[in-house]
Amino acid sequence: MSTGVQPNANIQTISFRRPTNKPAEGTAKPKNRHGGLLQDQLRRAQRAPWCPTWSAALRILLLIRVAGAMYSGIQDCDEVFNFWEPLHYLYKGYGFQTWETSPEYSIRSWAYIFLHYLPVQVTATFLGPEKRPAFFAVRVFLAVVSSLCEVTFYRAVVERINYRVGRYVFFLLLFNAGMWSASTAFLPSSFAMYANTIAFAYALEPPSTGNLRRTLFATLAFATGAIVGWPFSIAVAIPFVLEELLVNGTDKISPGTQSSLFAARLKQMMTAAGVAALIFVPVVALDTLFYGKLTVVPWNIIKYNVFPDAQRGPELYGTEPAHFYLANLLLNFNVLVPFALSALPALAITYRVDNKRLGERYKYADMSSPYTLLAIRLAPVYLWLAIMTFQKHKEERFLYPIYPLICFNAAVTVYLARGWLEMAFIAVTNSPYKASRSTFFSQFTLSVVAASCILSVSRIMAHWKYYHAPMSVTHALEAAEVPRLLNVTGHISLPPHYASQPRSKRQSDEDDLPRIDLSLIQDWGLRLCVGKEWYRFPGHFLVPDGVRVDWIKSEFDGMLPGHFAETSRRGGLLERVKGTRVVAKDLNDLNREAPQLYVDVTECDYLLDLDFPLRPSVAAHEPRYVTDEKTWERVECQPFLDTAHSPLLTRTLWMPGDLWQERNEFGEFCLLKHRANVAKKEKQHAVVQRP
Repeated sequence: MSTGVQPNANIQTISFRRPTNKPAEGTAKPKNRHGGLLQDQLRRAQRAPWCPTWSAALRILLLIRVAGAMYSGIQDCDEVFNFWEPLHYLYKGYGFQTWETSPEYSIRSWAYIFLHYLPVQVTATFLGPEKRPAFFAVRVFLAVVSSLCEVTFYRAVVERINYRVGRYVFFLLLFNAGMWSASTAFLPSSFAMYANTIAFAYALEPPSTGNLRRTLFATLAFATGAIVGWPFSIAVAIPFVLEELLVNGTDKISPGTQSSLFAARLKQMMTAAGVAALIFVPVVALDTLFYGKLTVVPWNIIKYNVFPDAQRGPELYGTEPAHFYLANLLLNFNVLVPFALSALPALAITYRVDNKRLGERYKYADMSSPYTLLAIRLAPVYLWLAIMTFQKHKEERFLYPIYPLICFNAAVTVYLARGWLEMAFIAVTNSPYKASRSTFFSQFTLSVVAASCILSVSRIMAHWKYYHAPMSVTHALEAAEVPRLLNVTGHISLPPHYASQPRSKRQSDEDDLPRIDLSLIQDWGLRLCVGKEWYRFPGHFLVPDGVRVDWIKSEFDGMLPGHFAETSRRGGLLERVKGTRVVAKDLNDLNREAPQLYVDVTECDYLLDLDFPLRPSVAAHEPRYVTDEKTWERVECQPFLDTAHSPLLTRTLWMPGDLWQERNEFGEFCLLKHRANVAKKEKQHAVVQRP
């Protein structure tokens, strides 16, 4: 606006112009944090509690998952022999082979294994041929994948269910002992867990004929987990499929249109399934290439496990009682187990005593009840537990596909229980205002989440303190013994103070040493042997090149892995295919012992063995090698928990302080050196000093 003075002093004019301070364009409208299935009844207008954004949550999760990749142990020998060893074969051209990867049986997918080959090659390109960095590169890769899936799921819970439930899910996933192990495990069940987590991020949306995105992406994720990973994991998708076909969701239903809605939903589902089926093409192609014949591994897995003959089947490898999974869940999920298993009953109770918790906000009369929608999202945990419990052969890793969903079910129950407390408080005080000001409800939820996190961290520390010795001791062969061999034979020269002090005192100095060429021992013919501790062998990735690993006879009388047909290390994948197509004559699917796979203990240069002084082995094939000091010398020994002589509580959890630790008893997991054999090879390969 401007003013002007005219010649006539009694007249003034006013002119207007458009404002120049335009409002900012593209200002995002804040999201409604009360738009999920679960509705807060108190403090709706107050500031929301902290929920990390997608990027912030990812950074936090990555810190924990990468730490797990570096420090968690390998808890399942199937992970070593069926996946790490085939990957090592692709990388180096040698390794252990189980009967599952023989072309005669072909129930392990090379397509799944091949997915992990990229981080190995990237590490080899930038860090050199050492195998230990490649091992951890694969684990970090898995940590990143798991973090991306988990954070996507967490944000979907925040937006589609409730922001408080999302907070609980985030912290329960973050510190959970089960997720610590499962997130970086090189197992198809872990891959199925990643896929199911992503699938549920989309499945949390309500079904609709106009929401092809939900149907397609969730179906693709479920199918990827089943086809590439573990085919049985598709059972987790059954509630999703039923919801897609039979539940109205957000669709408006008028009289006479139910059949047309079903037809439209069926068409939408079949379209998504058809697209997902294309995943079979590269998987079958890769497996056919490696096995040398047309191979559909998912069908082979189903056929072996579901339709075995009288002599074969998973029960050959052990059976467990019905309470096996409950015990494992209590170890990994502690106080969350009763909350997770009470989710559906808690929802029914909420319907009776706190009906508004899920709201009655129907756009149309025939829209699905929010109770129905939430019940469908809670159902997969019950369905999967029922299926797995019914099977006689049980393993902890079989529950991996639902680990994030267990956290989700528990978080929902905690939230519903908080609602009951709010209703009870209001009924007693007759004052919603006092309830809105009380901190009792937040203290309740905090106590549950904090208790679970503390117990989980204690369980994680127990794994590290009590059971990590096999990985650390095996690494001592590369980190301590091979440098010593090269030093005493004159191939390298180590500082005198470094060579003379024990490894436990010089670990801090290892980073200051120059890089040692481990290939110098490749023609020495060194042999590492494993006997009764075969199932704790961590794999060739932690054994230096040039050291052959063989089995010696123990009291175990089942089928042990053989060796892949060795191929040229410089031949690449095309050279490896020649070996993966070879039918192993020494392997069988009847779990029958193959004595030809053993070597005599006198041929061993090194030996991995576990000794418990309080329960010494008296078996003929399992002598106490560690006490035979004339033949064997200790290279590295670390404590390993003696569970038979340790109380249940202190062996399950770790707490600082001598009072807790003195209750436990320990054995020794050792890397032993055959004095005569190693001395002979030191003499043979000593560098001749010229005058």
